[in-house]
Amino acid sequence: MRATGSWWAILVVGIGLTGCAKHVDARVAGDDDAAIDGAAARLEELRAREQEDDLDCAEQCDVSAKTCATAEQLCGLVDRNADRDDLPPRCASAREQCAGAGDGCARCQGG
Repeated sequence: MRATGSWWAILVVGIGLTGCAKHVDARVAGDDDAAIDGAAARLEELRAREQEDDLDCAEQCDVSAKTCATAEQLCGLVDRNADRDDLPPRCASAREQCAGAGDGCARCQGG
């Protein structure tokens, strides 16, 4: 009977260890990487849309606003990963795209 008692003790300890809540950092690099890639893909879609010839001024400015919002979202993700040297150029490129889209909007509104 002594062996059965030991197995019960091991089983109880095992269940206790697997059932304990563990603190898990909600910010996982893979999640940020996926979000950064998603924002970069949206920026590419917006760049393609911006280059279409049939946009009226309102559409051009809408694309500009969406581009800048997406660029800032991407840069926020980059800031959260300050230890990575590969990401700041992506933020800089996104902000340049925002500036270019803003120039396009300003041109159509001004003349």
